[in-house]
Amino acid sequence: MDERWQKLLAGYLDNELTEAERREFDSELQRNPELRAELEQFTNLKRVTDSVRYADLPDAVWETYWSSIYRKLERGLGWLLFSAGAILLGCYGIFQMLSTLYMDTRISMIVKVGVTGLLCGLVIILVSLIRERIFAYKNDRYREVLK
Repeated sequence: MDERWQKLLAGYLDNELTEAERREFDSELQRNPELRAELEQFTNLKRVTDSVRYADLPDAVWETYWSSIYRKLERGLGWLLFSAGAILLGCYGIFQMLSTLYMDTRISMIVKVGVTGLLCGLVIILVSLIRERIFAYKNDRYREVLK
């Protein structure tokens, strides 16, 4: 079936066609048995989907829901504290290492600058990776879907 007629079919079902489009579609319906059959199928489908209603959830589902939220909050707080501690210790370690490195006069300046560049690059890559993963997690439309 022509893509144009499929678009008009959707508009016809939803009563969104202009008067001219409706006349054109009605005219094509008279000539095209395939279009009539498709309209009948979609009309039946629309009737079924329009009659679907949400069922009330049992109390057990709500209890599971709230316990799940508390569990997520606890885990989120745990990961936040763990991450903050790891970041603080990592920064302190890097600071101590660079302090020791720059105070040692036996090490050439090129090695000091090289190690500093290596560590700064590693930190930038790590921060970028963490930011990307957080963004991907927050924008994942399917994260609540059970596997």
